[in-house]
Amino acid sequence: MATLRQLRGVMDVGFIGGSTYRKLCWQLGSQVSEDFDYVFAECGLIAYKRGLKLPHERFVDLIGEDRYKNLVNFILRYIADIDIPIKRGTFVEFRDGLINVCPQGRNTTTQEQDMFDEYDKVHQVRTKMIQALKDALPAYNLVCAIGGRTSFDVFPRGWDKTYALRHLEGEGYSEIHYFGDKTHEGGNDFEIFHDPRIIGHTVDRPEDTGRQIEDLFLKEKQFGGGPT
Repeated sequence: MATLRQLRGVMDVGFIGGSTYRKLCWQLGSQVSEDFDYVFAECGLIAYKRGLKLPHERFVDLIGEDRYKNLVNFILRYIADIDIPIKRGTFVEFRDGLINVCPQGRNTTTQEQDMFDEYDKVHQVRTKMIQALKDALPAYNLVCAIGGRTSFDVFPRGWDKTYALRHLEGEGYSEIHYFGDKTHEGGNDFEIFHDPRIIGHTVDRPEDTGRQIEDLFLKEKQFGGGPT
């Protein structure tokens, strides 16, 4: 956070995540909307600009209640039929901008998450489930993106992290830099990383993010002029 505070002294700084605003506050502190010029939760569906909440849309309103229920029913039936080392609870988490699907359940310990992460690397549980969902519901025009170690997000096409960019239109930025770790195809940073409006930077951990920010913007005082 010290590096970001230093960066904010010379340019606007924003943060974007797929999780709820409540979880972002848990991760970054309760004053997150004041510590950043922009805060984008749920890929930008929930957005704050300098502490003020902006208007937002809802996933379920867009696809309709019947389609939403059919989607959740398919996911729960699929999870019921797969054999993985453990299953706990909260397999589908509803958010305004998306649903988060966790095959083993979100109510797991760090050790159990590590176990699933290693299992998934070998057996491709999430990748296979995503393909099955796309094959079963092609008319829904949904996008699935793997993020983190145990889950994946499901959202309407166009409601990936590029959704947040509409909040920056007309703000006069000459450059917008983005730092993310899941920039590969299928990752939840892929679309925004490759958006032509973005200058993308791949990172692999918080320390790497801080190092790249310092090298790019703080050491040489060459500022891009947009939120990062």
